[in-house]
Amino acid sequence: MSDLDPLFSRLARSTFRSRFRLGDKERQYCWDKGPETIDQHAADFVEKRLAPAYPANDGKQTPMRGHPVFIAQHATATCCRGCLAKWHNIPQGVTLTAQQQNYIVGVIHHWLVLQMNA
Repeated sequence: MSDLDPLFSRLARSTFRSRFRLGDKERQYCWDKGPETIDQHAADFVEKRLAPAYPANDGKQTPMRGHPVFIAQHATATCCRGCLAKWHNIPQGVTLTAQQQNYIVGVIHHWLVLQMNA
């Protein structure tokens, strides 16, 4: 059993969160780039768009499509500081620590693996 199983069980019960899936284009992008590159993209997005205590355009900084990580962020409620507070108990108004950023990337990675293996 994974440490993320309780979170993913809760996410599966959310009508909004559970509707996200990778399309053929995003799936192929993951295959072409590989997990290390995709994880680096996730880390970059998290660092630039979520890590600041007060991110610019918080709540609107993550598009719903265009990149597998963006889709994963919405599916896993790692898309904005409000969702991080509600779903992951990561407080708003405080800069994310390296450990918190790594956790978020891990959650995104886990969802992408599940999608790629579905």
